[in-house]
Order: sequence, then C-alpha cells, then structure tokens
Amino acid sequence: MDERVDRPEPHVEPGPLSRETRVTRRSRLRGLIIWVILLALAAGAGWYLWTRHATQVATTRGAAGGGPGRAAQTPPQPVGAAIIDTGDIRIVLNQLGTVASLDTVTVQTQISGQLTEVGFKEGQAVKKGDFLAQVDPQPYQAALDQAQGTLAHDQGLLEQAKTNLKRYQTLGRQDSIAQQQVDDQRFVVAQYTGTVQTDQGTVDNAKLNLAYCHIVSPIDGQVGLRQVDPGNYVTANSTTGIIVITQMEPISVLFAVPEDNLPDIIQRVRSGATLIVEAYDRANVRLLAKGELGTVDNQIDTTTGTVKLRALFANPDELLYPNQFVNARLLVNTMQNTVRVPVPAVQRGEPGTYTYVINANNTVSVRPVKVGPTDGGFMAVLSGLQAGEKVVSDGTDRLRDGATVTIPPPSKAQAQAQDQAAPPGQAASPGRAAPPAQAASPSAGSGPGSGRAAGSGCVHGSGLVPGSGRVPGSGRAAESGRVPRSGGAPRSDRSARAAFRSAGAAPAWPAPPAANAMIRGRRPDRSRAA
Repeated sequence: MDERVDRPEPHVEPGPLSRETRVTRRSRLRGLIIWVILLALAAGAGWYLWTRHATQVATTRGAAGGGPGRAAQTPPQPVGAAIIDTGDIRIVLNQLGTVASLDTVTVQTQISGQLTEVGFKEGQAVKKGDFLAQVDPQPYQAALDQAQGTLAHDQGLLEQAKTNLKRYQTLGRQDSIAQQQVDDQRFVVAQYTGTVQTDQGTVDNAKLNLAYCHIVSPIDGQVGLRQVDPGNYVTANSTTGIIVITQMEPISVLFAVPEDNLPDIIQRVRSGATLIVEAYDRANVRLLAKGELGTVDNQIDTTTGTVKLRALFANPDELLYPNQFVNARLLVNTMQNTVRVPVPAVQRGEPGTYTYVINANNTVSVRPVKVGPTDGGFMAVLSGLQAGEKVVSDGTDRLRDGATVTIPPPSKAQAQAQDQAAPPGQAASPGRAAPPAQAASPSAGSGPGSGRAAGSGCVHGSGLVPGSGRVPGSGRAAESGRVPRSGGAPRSDRSARAAFRSAGAAPAWPAPPAANAMIRGRRPDRSRAA
C-alpha cells in the first residue's frame, strides 16, 4: 500500500543581486522626478523674475517720459488750454439756512363767547387793524348797560351827599347843629365818591369786553388756515387760537457759519461795510432774493462750533416763505485784480496742488501752485503762476512732465462744417486741417498697433479715403477681408488708386492675399498670390 504524502514546495528566496537591482531602479526614478520638479521650479522662477523686471523697466520708462526714440513715436496729445489772467475773486460762504419770519402772531380771543362772523379769507394779506372775527357782543352789551345804570345811581347819591354837606357846614358855622354831624356828612360824601369810581371802572371794563368782541389784526402779514369756524364757542384760554398771521415783508434767513470765519465777518461789520447775502433754492440753482446781513448772534454753539447769523430780505415777490430750506451765500470780501486759474486746470497729487504749464515748444511741465478761494469756475492763485502763462485745462488724464501736446483749433464746429461741405467723390485737400474729432489721440486708440494711421483718420485695410471718411467704390473686399481671386485689385479699388495717384497721396491698401491667408490660419496659395 502506497502512502502519498503532500509535501509543500520549498520557498526559494530571491538572491541578493535581484533585490539590489530593484532598489537601484527605484532610486534612479525618484532622483529623475526630483530633478524634473527642480528644473520646472527654476524655469518658473526665472520667467517670473524676467517678466517682473520687464514690467518695472517699462513702468520706469513710462514715468520718466521715455527716450528720444519713444518721444518720437508717441504722437502729441490734444489738450485744452487756458491763459492765466487777473480778475476779481469773491470770498463767499455757502451755508444752509432756514427762512424765519420776523413776527408771527397766533390770534386768540380775549373773551369767551360764540364766534358769529369771520372777516378774512385764508391766505389773505392783511394790515394792522383789519377786521378778522366777531364774537357775540350781546352779553357784554347788557353788562355795560347794567354798569352804567349802577354808576348813574351812585352818582346821584354822591350829589345828594355833597348838597347835604354844604347845608350842614352853613348850620355848623351858625352853631345850629353839632360839629360831629358836619364831619359825618363829609365822610358820607367820600364814601359815595369811592362808589362812583368803582362803578366807573365797571363801566370801563364792560366797554373793553365789548371792544374785544371785535377782533382785528395786530400786525401786517398774511393769514394762514382758519383754526375755528363760525358758530363755535371760543374761550380766552384756548391754545389753538383763531388764525395765525405771519409777517412776509420783510423776512429773514437764519444760517450758521464756522467760527473760523467769524473774525473776518466781525471785522467787516465793525468797519461799516454792508455784507450782501443771496438766498438760493434747495437745489442751489435759482436765486430767490438778495438781502444783507442783519445780526450776528452773541455766542458760539459749542456742540457744532458755529455761530448763527440773521440776514434780512425785503421779499417783495414773497418767494421766501417761513421755514423754507434755502442756501445762503454770504459775500465776505472781494479779492480785486488777483491772478486766477480755471478750476479744471488745478490738479492734486503727490506734489500737492499743481498745474501743467504749456511751454513755448508745446511741451508741458508740472508747476506746483498755491491756490486760494474759489469763485464760480476760477480759483485765486496765491503763488506759482503769473498772468499770461498758458496751462492745460482739459485732457490732463494721461499727461506727464515733458510730454508733447497740441492745441486744437478754437473753432471746432467750423472745421467740421467745412469738411462736411466738401463735394462727394472729392477728397479733402492736403492743406486743409483734419477735424478735431479725427485728430490722433491716445484715448481714440491711434498710434502703433491700433490699426489707425496717426493723424490721418483712416484705418489700414479698410479702404477709407483719408480725410473724407468714405469708402472708394464698394469697399466690400476691404471690409469683409476676402481675397480677390484675380491677380489684380478689384475694379473699384483700381479707380480709387488712380484717384489717389492723381492727388499725390499714398493710401493704405488691404494686405496682399498671402498675408490675409496667414491671418486666417491657412497656408497661402503661392500660385494665386503670384
């Protein structure tokens, strides 16, 4: 009987030579990967440093104005110019103000009673003493009649007592009666005298109450909306009143100025000068009225650091209304015959406040200036500029020190009208200046690489006639970029070329077919191009 025993196959360990080979290959692969990464990082760092250096160099050259070659390539920039002159500069304080009436009265009744009549219309202008309202006078008339009756009774008793006093005095001199009786009668006369005076006061009070029933205007002004309608019972302690009257002529404007300007104002006021104040509307556009400074407050508001002023206005047109929001312009002083510069010509930057001065060779230079107050479109020049110098007032965005500029003709509309008046089919003459709108400027995209010839106003490859803005012939080949299959130019282009040769001009014709084909990304057909 055979016995079979399963024996495991012996595991053969790899030799030391094979393990070393694998380790060597892995080490070489890792080293290669590390070297590739290092080379990529070095290349990226080098490219970054090179581009940064080139950018810095270009920026430095641009800031410094470039060399002679760059100056020769950069076309002159058209700018607007202004000549420095002398004139008057007003020192004006523009502050927010509120219209305030000089006198506002709430008309109230001084007695109680029924309101029977109203003698005004809402919004009516009234004078002092004009009738406004009537309170029922009947109770007060009855009280007056009663007081007058009492007065008459007491006056009769007084006269009787006086007559008896005279009679007693005669009898007393004759020793017919006792002296005490004479003295008593004298005191009776004095008592009746006091009673009569009291009665007279009651009568006067009744007359006054009766007069209060007829309500009149206490001031000149304009009435507002009626607060109480006729038929209502009014009382003397009412808080609403019957009507509000506001004085409109004259009227005042209250506004506040900074305390730093107070010394100049006080100096002018104490010297006897009349300071003019102009009131403008909320938008600060329309002039409403002109007046003069009336009063300066006696203290400064510590919370705002301002002092209140009151200006007086005649207001004949009643354009100023109480509580109206206005802009008050106070003319403090006037600088006469001072050097002034247009506001757009003054720039602010690193050197502070400066202007671009146009030199005799049509280059600009930066000139620091010190400016003062602003009046309208001009600023006072305290130092830095002289009268007669020419400065840049428009187009200062891309200017730099030493840049070349050109000043367009003063009449742009006339130049454009002359170019538009040229006959059709006739190009502009060489001696005629191009319109200002076609002048080469960096903002218009002219210059190298922009596809537009500097100063010519025509686009290369478009077939535009210089100075006319028209396409010779059909111009479809130039506009669409198609290459004519025939060896020569289109018929319309040939006629235009002949016109240019007769005019002595050198037009910029479309690129040859080979160049157009390279632009479209195809290899040129040399047989057709030939």
